[in-house]
Parts: sequence; C-alpha cells; structure tokens
Amino acid sequence: MSLNSLKPAEGSTHKKKRLGRGPSSGKGGTSGRGEKGYGSRSGSTSKRGFEGGQMPIHRRLPKRGFKNIWAESIEVVNVRELSKLPNDAIVEPATLKQAGLIRHANSAVKILGTGDAARAYEIRTCTLSAAAEKKITEAGGKVVAA
Repeated sequence: MSLNSLKPAEGSTHKKKRLGRGPSSGKGGTSGRGEKGYGSRSGSTSKRGFEGGQMPIHRRLPKRGFKNIWAESIEVVNVRELSKLPNDAIVEPATLKQAGLIRHANSAVKILGTGDAARAYEIRTCTLSAAAEKKITEAGGKVVAA
C-alpha cells in the first residue's frame, strides 16, 4: 500500500447536493433556504454567536471578575535568581532584562527574599521586600535609593 493508492472507505463519501436544479432534485425551488425571511435572501449571513433571535449564550451567562485597566504590573525577581547576573553587575531593570530575569526593562521590579544572596549586590531603582533587603545587606551588598 502506498499514499497514491489510498481511497476512502466504501460509502463514506457522498456526491455534493446540487442546489436549485429543479423539483425532482429534492433541492429545487427554494433550495433548502426555506421561504421568505433574511436567511432566504442572497448575501445573508448571521453574526458570530447569533442564535436565531434567542438570547445568545454570551449574554445569558453572568459577567465575572474585574480587570483594572490602571493596574501597574510589577515584575518579581527572587534573591536566588540574582546569582545569574555577572559578578560586577549593578542590579537594575536593564541588567535584569539582559540576564533574562524580567520581560520588560521599563516595568517596575520588586526583589523578593526567596533563596540566599550568593554575593554582595548593589541594588538600584528596584523595590525590595524586607527579607530581601536583610539578606542582601547581610551579604555585604547595598541598596541605593532611586
């Protein structure tokens, strides 16, 4: 058996029903569009989600939740992830972006205290949790206010 000899199973395919070819065809006259109304006219299309005048499901279901369009997104970095930075790097959003620790260099960054500080870091323009600040200062690092 090869790809060029494949055929569908017997009886699984049907000839296309040709519409509007006389009364004996079974689809003559109105050609299966019913009588009158919007759906019988040429060019008729229904909107996505239209259910024949019944209240659509997306309007029957209750609204859920709330999306605050003014919410500021804060990117989170843990202390243990700072070890991926070069030894002489200053911790700021631009260097975190280069190291692949955050997605956007212009977003707000908060450093959290999960893990241990591998070496002394100089932190700039980032907010820190109390635990992260304690671990970084204990390791000999310093936090420069933005």
